[in-house]
Amino acid sequence: MKKWEYLTAPVLIHNTKMILDNFGSDGWELVQIVQGSSPEQLVAYFKREKQ
Repeated sequence: MKKWEYLTAPVLIHNTKMILDNFGSDGWELVQIVQGSSPEQLVAYFKREKQ
């Protein structure tokens, strides 16, 4: 059975692609992005298979 680990991270709206690319290169898969406490703040939820 696969086991997963999860990560929640803030994402700056003006630098979204670079931030998401960095997490992706570390093996994290983006699950969802939601708006944070202000319109400029996003929160990203990631998962990756546990090693």
